[in-house]
Amino acid sequence: MRLRHLEVFNAIMDVGSITAAGAALGISQSSVSKVLQHFEMQLGWSLFERQAGKLSPTPEARRLYRDSEKLVAHLKTVRRLAATFSRGVDSAVRVVATPSLAQALLPAAVTAWRRRHPGERCEISTFHTVDMVSRLMLGEADFGLTLDNPCRDGICARLLLEHHMLVAAPPGTWSEAECSTPLPIDELGQQVVGIATTDSLGALVQGVVDARECEWHCVSVAQTHLLAAALAAAGHGLALVDPFTASAMPVQTRRSQPSIPVGLWLLTREESKLSPAAQLLVDAVGSHARTCAA
Repeated sequence: MRLRHLEVFNAIMDVGSITAAGAALGISQSSVSKVLQHFEMQLGWSLFERQAGKLSPTPEARRLYRDSEKLVAHLKTVRRLAATFSRGVDSAVRVVATPSLAQALLPAAVTAWRRRHPGERCEISTFHTVDMVSRLMLGEADFGLTLDNPCRDGICARLLLEHHMLVAAPPGTWSEAECSTPLPIDELGQQVVGIATTDSLGALVQGVVDARECEWHCVSVAQTHLLAAALAAAGHGLALVDPFTASAMPVQTRRSQPSIPVGLWLLTREESKLSPAAQLLVDAVGSHARTCAA
């Protein structure tokens, strides 16, 4: 049994056909068929039943798939890491950020950075924090921006800025005097846009609400702060969002009571050192973040 056998077998199991497996692996249909035939010959039993041109996995194949899935996934990770090394040093600064931060902070920060350093360029991707950590560990990104410290071995998390969550509402909801005073969480009422509790801040907000035994009703639950702020701007309900996202949306804001802290975190690999260009971009992000939170 070879790793190539398992890789081809798992691809067929994932996509359901030899043709699609070939496309996924970047090889011809005939190559997939040959590898599969050789694998079955070595095993001494069939992995699939062929009926009317379709493949149906045998019970043995399903068991083999379950037990080999993690191994094949690890092989893909190793290949991605090797590809990173083979590319060598890339002149582009590679940034990963959560979707909300990417749209709220990076456009202005990257533009300011490029004005001062026109010879530089960057590549921006959006991921949630868990996937961001994987990208950093594989060397596929230089730094990440998130509102959550993942506390992971091998990852260095540095707090760029600490602020607090804000209540967002459509323009004209409050007077100027009201905007300058905190809004008690238990006064948000029955029209609240919640943040999914899979988000660390969403879970923190829910914990505060539960501790105060607030009676509020989430009319909708958003996966990201950006979507929650957009719903608030549209008049769908009040939303508790981070200050960076709020600053990029057409909303009024008030500080919540009690205050709910939120931090902007810079993530890097522990053994890596930012290039001068990457550090200058981090500085630009921090400067713009301070403006947003002012």
